[in-house]
Amino acid sequence: MKAVIAAAGRGTRFLPVVKSYPKELVPILSKPNIQYLVEEAIGAGITDIAIVTRVGEDAIQKYFTPDQDLEKYLIENNKLAYLDSLKDIWSKAKLTFIQQPLSLPYGTGSPALAAKEFIGDQPFIYMYGDDMVVEPKTGNFLSEMITTFEKYHPDAVIATQEVPWSEISRYGCIKYIDNPKVPHQIDTLLEKMSPETAPSNNALLGRFIVSNKILEHTATQGLSRDKELWWTDSINFYAQNSVVVNQTIKDGQWMTTGDPLRWLKVNIAMALKSDEMNSDFKSFLKSKI
Repeated sequence: MKAVIAAAGRGTRFLPVVKSYPKELVPILSKPNIQYLVEEAIGAGITDIAIVTRVGEDAIQKYFTPDQDLEKYLIENNKLAYLDSLKDIWSKAKLTFIQQPLSLPYGTGSPALAAKEFIGDQPFIYMYGDDMVVEPKTGNFLSEMITTFEKYHPDAVIATQEVPWSEISRYGCIKYIDNPKVPHQIDTLLEKMSPETAPSNNALLGRFIVSNKILEHTATQGLSRDKELWWTDSINFYAQNSVVVNQTIKDGQWMTTGDPLRWLKVNIAMALKSDEMNSDFKSFLKSKI
């Protein structure tokens, strides 16, 4: 199975800093956001990964490409260990970089269409570039999704997380079908429902395992009311016409990095998870609260 990471957005909520480089390279501690996603895919056993970027944007590809001059300098100064996490990726995975054509509309569905040739005729994993899964073992939740896909053979497995009812209006949520043969089968995805009308407090997040035939619908579905191509419209079509199930995070937490406040929260969560930083960072927080 292959993985496609969508990294073709503009990241306007991070302007002006992302004027000069993509938001997916904004760091979470000592690594850029997108490296955690690549490591998550590798942790789930995926070794063939495509990253879809904007036309003319090559900073992500440069980041993941070995730099002989830099490595020579680090070797000479006994600092090569700083590249250990990247060298681990280079040894375990093949990365493909795809620029999203200008002929495709803006939206979460377009990166998948841009990667159609890379995907081929097999099911694939689709990941939003600004969604993080913070978990004890990297890739464990994605592995659980793969297991569910292989067990029930649906058209899609989508990831969700329970959120407080007071926050469900910020997200898409799930309406279920009562099917004893296929647990957690989805009837409909509903956008930004009020707590009073939402059918569940399971919020949709950016991890999907889908049949490649979903691309046929994505290519012809038309744009949403805001003139974007929404990936969830394709998922909804298959939920209502076939079988789509959800996988809920139990051992871990979904966190989005899509705006500065939530990006800061992810940094705090990762610092608390770090063996090197945990103790000092807790002391710092206590001194400031």
